[in-house]
Amino acid sequence: MAWLRWSTPSMASTLDENLESVRQVAVADRIVLTKTDLISSAQRQQELTRLRQRLGVLNPAAPVLDAVAGEATPARLLACGLYDPEAKIQDVKRWLAAESYAAAQDPHHDHRDDHSHPPDGGRHDVNRHDASIRAVTLATDTPIPTASFEMFIDLLRSLHGPKLLRLKGIVQIAEEPDRPLVIHGVQHVMHPPVRFDAWPDADHRTRIVIITRDLEPHYVTSLFDAFLGRTQPDQPDRAALIDNPLIPFGGMDR
Repeated sequence: MAWLRWSTPSMASTLDENLESVRQVAVADRIVLTKTDLISSAQRQQELTRLRQRLGVLNPAAPVLDAVAGEATPARLLACGLYDPEAKIQDVKRWLAAESYAAAQDPHHDHRDDHSHPPDGGRHDVNRHDASIRAVTLATDTPIPTASFEMFIDLLRSLHGPKLLRLKGIVQIAEEPDRPLVIHGVQHVMHPPVRFDAWPDADHRTRIVIITRDLEPHYVTSLFDAFLGRTQPDQPDRAALIDNPLIPFGGMDR
């Protein structure tokens, strides 16, 4: 789990100028705003509203907590892992937040703030870094063989490792379909997988969320589909991608 603490008066300009700050927002489990009590004008309040909207686009799954309003309580900060600390049970659905990411991928929704521009009237794209951040959600009812899943992850990291900001998911492995595998990685660090003794709820689908930078989603989805045998007529199947996986999925020829 991870949370991000930001001083509100300076956050918008930091996002504009620093790609690393955008990455941090994209992978955070919680975002805490501080010094909102310094906002004393209607213009500043509008800037805060636009900032909250922007954070919601960059990371639709992370609650934005106002420290001054007392929202950043220990319970809200700590309740972002695989387990609900109060109920003492696994809460994968909340942790994965796949529905939030999927909704944010709606191609008919224009997330850009067309009203954000400098006082002199010149256009200024405040989202020039934001546009590079994408969320990809993968799901299937089909159990995945261990070898196929491991190869998918290995190829994904080999082809696009520097562009993967975060990866998390719950996977139905064919050899043990009743014991789901939970995976989690942040940038170059992949945590050891966790095997549950049983599914935490009635949803037994494989669900994976991948946060990327400068990577078209279809490279990830087409690679996943190839391992599941869901390839299109003009796309390579699993055997072909094992032979040379690079070109069709965004890599370079060997």
